[in-house]
Amino acid sequence: MASNQGSECSGSPNPAATEGIRLFNLGEYFEAHEALEEAWHAETGRVRELYQGILQIAVTYLHITRGNYQGAVKVHARSQKWLRDWPEVCRGIAVGQLKRDAEVVLAEAQRLGPARLSFLDRSLLRAIQFSGPVSPPSSADVDRQGGKHIYICDRCGAEMREQNCKVTCPNCGNRFDCSDLNIYFD
Repeated sequence: MASNQGSECSGSPNPAATEGIRLFNLGEYFEAHEALEEAWHAETGRVRELYQGILQIAVTYLHITRGNYQGAVKVHARSQKWLRDWPEVCRGIAVGQLKRDAEVVLAEAQRLGPARLSFLDRSLLRAIQFSGPVSPPSSADVDRQGGKHIYICDRCGAEMREQNCKVTCPNCGNRFDCSDLNIYFD
């Protein structure tokens, strides 16, 4: 790790990066790319390279969901140069886990090959674990789920599951009662 990355990793991510992570975790990879690109352009320090690496993983996953094998392999390889020197966690983003998750996805894509990429198990496209602040559900999030709220875990950034008014994060186990709306609408 470069000597100045310790200071680069303290603090919170750029708000556009937080939005990009939220969109990534919803599987909205193109929109995540756009938000992360905004964060990348807004930064002047080395942390912009982190945002660029996350952006590249979003594009890798976008290519996979669109069946573009060559694009996925090419962009994943490009992401590695931006992500390789970052610590396990930076600005609340679990960079190490993201890299490992992306490696699993790429290995499975390569195992399947171009002709069978559409058979890739989409559950392998895991959410970015994130411990930073996450925005409350937007009206667009509500619309995507046919009027139901999408809750994003404030501990890891994964999409939470709601059942019988209990909202649980399948990634880290965080839980709350959905009637406690003040946590999202203060």
